Order: sequence, then C-alpha cells, then structure tokens
Amino acid sequence: MRTALVIGTGLIGTSAALALVRRGVTVHLADHDPQQARTAAALGAGTDEAPEGPVDLAIVAAPPAHVAGVLADALRRGLARGYVDVASVKGGPRRELEALGLDLSSYIGTHPMSGREKSGPLAATADLFEGRPWVLTPTRDTDTEVLNLALELVSHCRAVPVVMDADAHDRAVALVSHMPHLVSSMVAARLEHAEEAAVRLCGQGIRDVTRIAASDPRMWIDILSANPGPVADLLSDVAADLGETVEALRALQSSDEAKRQQGTAGVEDMLRRGNAGQVRVPGKHGSAPRAYETVVVLIDDQPGQLARIFADAGRAGVNIEDVRIEHATGQQAGLVQLSVEPKAAPVLKEALRDRGWALRQ
Repeated sequence: MRTALVIGTGLIGTSAALALVRRGVTVHLADHDPQQARTAAALGAGTDEAPEGPVDLAIVAAPPAHVAGVLADALRRGLARGYVDVASVKGGPRRELEALGLDLSSYIGTHPMSGREKSGPLAATADLFEGRPWVLTPTRDTDTEVLNLALELVSHCRAVPVVMDADAHDRAVALVSHMPHLVSSMVAARLEHAEEAAVRLCGQGIRDVTRIAASDPRMWIDILSANPGPVADLLSDVAADLGETVEALRALQSSDEAKRQQGTAGVEDMLRRGNAGQVRVPGKHGSAPRAYETVVVLIDDQPGQLARIFADAGRAGVNIEDVRIEHATGQQAGLVQLSVEPKAAPVLKEALRDRGWALRQ
C-alpha cells in the first residue's frame, strides 16, 4: 500500500492515518467538516488535498448510520482499488450496500476494537490500535487483493487481525462493548443528583465502572441505532438478573431466617456467576488471563514519582505487568498498584523498601 484516502477524520480515522503516515504511506484526508480534516492534517496525519487519481485503499471512518452512503458514493466515483470501513457494526451497512445493487468485491467491512472516551482528531494517536483486535468480515465475493490491503492496514496499525462473520461480530460487540456502555451510563446516572457527601466518597471501584460513561452521547446514539436488537436482547437478560438480585436483597431484610438464607443464596449465585464470567476476559496482549500479585506503593502527588518506581523496579529486574493508581480522597497522595508475576513480588517489595518506598498490605 502506497496511498490511502481516509474519509472521516475523527478519533479512529485520524489515528489510522497517523499510523499509516508513520509507515511511509501517503495519506489523503477528507471530512464533511473541512476544518476537521485540516486539523488532522496539521497533526501530521496526511494532507487534506484530494488525490489526483484512485488511491490503493479508501478507509471510511464515518458514523455507522452514514457508512453505507459514504461508501456507495466512493465506490461510484472509483476513488480507490479497495475499500474498507471501520464502523462498530458490520451487518447493517453491508445489507444497505447490497440493496443498492453495488459490486462489493472491492469492499470489506472491518472494525478496530479500540477507542477512547474522547472523540475528534485531537484525541487521535498513532498507537491507538497496537495489540488490539481488528475484526475483518470478508464474504465469498471479497476480492483477494482487497483482503490483502485490509490485512496490510491492520499490520501498519500494529493491530491483531480477527476474521468473523458480520452478524456474529455485531452480536459479539453488543456483548463486550455496546451493552456494557449502557450499563456504565446507568450506574453513572445514579450520581447525577446524589448528595455531595456521597459523591466525595467515590473510589477506584466507581471510577472503573463509570469510566466509559464519559463518552460522547451523540456518537453512541449512532452506534446503538445501528445495532439495537442484539443490545436490547442482552439488556433484557441483564434486567432479569437485576430483578432476581433485587428480590434476593429484599429477602435479606426479612425477619424470616429461611427467606434470609434464600436471599443470601441468590446474591452469592450472582456474585459467583460474575466471577466465572470475569475470568474469561482475555489477559495481557489478548492471551489467557494470568494471576498476578499486586504490590501496593504509597506515593505523593509530585512529578517524577511513577518514573522513580518504574526505574527502581527495572533495577531490581522486575517487569511490571500492569499498573493502576488509586487517588486518596482529599489528600495529595495515592496508591500505585503494581501487578507482577507472583515469584517477582518478594524481590520487588524488598527492592522498593530498600529505596525508601512505603508499601501497603
């Protein structure tokens, strides 16, 4: 791939463009808002000048509701040898294109499983897709050359290609992305009118649960409108679990010992099912989940603290597998949770103590 046209310069489109430019591809940028394309160009994502002829690959990064229309226009104008879209739903846009009677041999639907709470070109990064799954949904009609171009795009973005059927993809993202976003929003909505004294008690747990609720509602309306059925089915199942859990909690309030035991069993069953589901979430780099030990370090909120911890861990020969920070309420301090291999934990603890760090159990 030598040339590409990115149509839609939001977070995903601009990030893909930045990654392609880094790999030496000449990238042209287009957007219904010319200022947004100019912003992406100013960030180094390519040029907002139109290509002189067909490019190797056109990447449509429009909202799901507009993908089919934008793709149809690009196909009719012959803007590229191959075409992909990066929308978060795949079945609907393809059916819309098929209904238009277009030759879709030069098109393949794709979806990079990566993003941020922020949107727009200013939130874009060239490494947004590194190590993340990038779904490809070829059909029997897909030209081999186009599939290879799509695989080259994924490689340039340093993502991991995953081949799926379009409708199976839509059911999967409803489960792992769309439904969780709505549940996160529902939890966050409980905070809108909560008493200030309660909100001040927010810790890392509520931050984890509500983090994705910060995303742009307009963008999510587009996404959910393109995949409403599978999301509604999943939420119906969640509602059933929620109803049973509410009944179990009410039973715990009963003066009847038998009802309390029944309530305990109901809540415990839900928590254990949650345990069973959580362990299936892929671990680091998409591999099978692994058990790490957590080393908790108390730090002051000052520049360079994290760099010092990582440097000290490096001197001890310990690899940090994951890191989380829990900020102390009302204090300029926090707890850094370092996940390491169990056998490395004693080595790290000793090294950090020797260098003056305060550890927590």
